[in-house]
Amino acid sequence: MFKKILIANRGEIACRIIRACREIRIAAVTVYSDADRDSLHVRMADEAYNIGPPASSESYLSGDKIIDAAMRSGAEAIHPGYGFLSENAGFVRQVQEAGLVFIGPPPEAMEAMGGKMSARRIAIEAGVPVVPGTTEPLKSFEEAAETSERVGYPVMLKASAGGGGKGMRLVDRPAELRAAFDAARSEALSSFGDDAVYIEKAVVRPRHIEIQVFSDTHGNHVHLGERECSIQRRHQKVIEEAPSPINSPELREKMGRCAVMVAKAVDYVGAGTVEFLVSDLDRSFYFLEMNTRLQVEHPVTELVTGIDLVREQIRVAAGAPLSFSQEDVKMNGHAIECRIYAEDPDNNFLPSPGRIERLHIPQGPGVRDDGGVYQGAEVSIHYDPMISKFAVHGKDRTEAIERMRRALAEYEIVGIKTTLPFFVDVMEDEEFTTGRIDTGFIEGWKQRRSVAEPMKKEKDLAVIVAAVAYAGRRKAAPSSSSAASSKWVIEGRRAALGR
Repeated sequence: MFKKILIANRGEIACRIIRACREIRIAAVTVYSDADRDSLHVRMADEAYNIGPPASSESYLSGDKIIDAAMRSGAEAIHPGYGFLSENAGFVRQVQEAGLVFIGPPPEAMEAMGGKMSARRIAIEAGVPVVPGTTEPLKSFEEAAETSERVGYPVMLKASAGGGGKGMRLVDRPAELRAAFDAARSEALSSFGDDAVYIEKAVVRPRHIEIQVFSDTHGNHVHLGERECSIQRRHQKVIEEAPSPINSPELREKMGRCAVMVAKAVDYVGAGTVEFLVSDLDRSFYFLEMNTRLQVEHPVTELVTGIDLVREQIRVAAGAPLSFSQEDVKMNGHAIECRIYAEDPDNNFLPSPGRIERLHIPQGPGVRDDGGVYQGAEVSIHYDPMISKFAVHGKDRTEAIERMRRALAEYEIVGIKTTLPFFVDVMEDEEFTTGRIDTGFIEGWKQRRSVAEPMKKEKDLAVIVAAVAYAGRRKAAPSSSSAASSKWVIEGRRAALGR
């Protein structure tokens, strides 16, 4: 086992990995930019090394600086977390050439699954269903138009490189294609340095369901069930749960088998996630992509399986076989995760950086907070504004929702706007509580909210009018009996609320 690991990341995921290292008595080294000098992950680490200015390109994306810090610290391995260099095959080779161990898949597997079109081809060859569309980059708008007509509208344009929703455009009709094609290519080029895009048939009422896979260097490949990740803003997840409200044991087995087939096809090693689109109409599912790293939403899988994915990553990277078999994996209860961001949900989830003046984190049974901040910390403008991965576990989905409601009511963050009010509202939303969710959930939630808020204001105004009227009546007739007054108030309120 390693004696010292460098974590090439920041924020809550760096803190999560540090905790795993502490449990198995491994020294944890972190790196930080000038903007993160006072961050929690720096305070928690056994050693911390400055790697440059706030700009990611000059710090967290600089493989040379990270490897230099690892060599100076005497670390034997590097854990990339997620984001930044976690899926950069060139960085993996740099790590290996320096004589260090990369805690993740080999660069060949990363390259094979890194391009969405090459990943589609591998899935097809492995016998895994994929959404109808192209397997090569579109050469022209004319080809895009011909393909769209062939597979049928609506279609989805997607950037071949990268992720996070960049370079994606939904096209409902031919008249929208030209503008969407140009916009997708432009955004792909600016985000990933590659303007290649391809087309997929848009699945009607799709759910985004992913399967956690794990592989070792001894030829063992298993899956750890699914996560429901359909609630997204700007194609990025904000609420995840395990298991999915719609998955039966039979569907889980089929999807799990397909995910393992993909992992085997590229000789995968470590933790990975195979993502699928699932039709809410007929439960048909299609391969979407593979993320060759740990996922943000890994806590819900850990809560329902009892398997520590980060500890297992470290063990596998050190050459150990998986500590469990497929038969050992059991889904126990239900878990829900809310990604708490410094964002304003009332302003299209735009970032809301600033200083956290007060922070109160809920506690109690079945509650887990993977945070990366503290009271007085500054949420930087330079990086992803995630504050915490906040998760709960219950014996079933109903209890998990009830527990999340209670815990969110206790969670307090003062000084910046956060997504907490959004989650509070979603936990009361009938579409969510009954499991009727898909990737268009947030747009539907906005529409329901726009209808409900004026009605609530009207009721609130009616209550105020009734209260004022009662106060005037009581002042005019002070001798009225208490019982009579109470009866009048009750009747007035009922009338005001339309009951």
